[in-house]
Amino acid sequence: MSKRRRNRTTVDIYGQQYNIIGDESTSHVRLVASIVDDKMREINLKNPQLDINKLAVLTAVNVVNDYIKLKEEVERLEEELINKKE
Repeated sequence: MSKRRRNRTTVDIYGQQYNIIGDESTSHVRLVASIVDDKMREINLKNPQLDINKLAVLTAVNVVNDYIKLKEEVERLEEELINKKE
């Protein structure tokens, strides 16, 4: 059994450096980190009083909310596509 080589990428999120190890490409990991960093900064502008833990949780909630909306839209479009084929 061969093991896949895991990529190690160092990223900066909200002024903190993180070492991310995984199967995704370095460019993918950097894109994800950039999106998280941008979202944290966006939320911080609206709520500058939040401590880092609350900011991180609100960022996670916002990102998951966006993910669920996109997933629902994909499901709706797939259903629409199936209905058009019938």
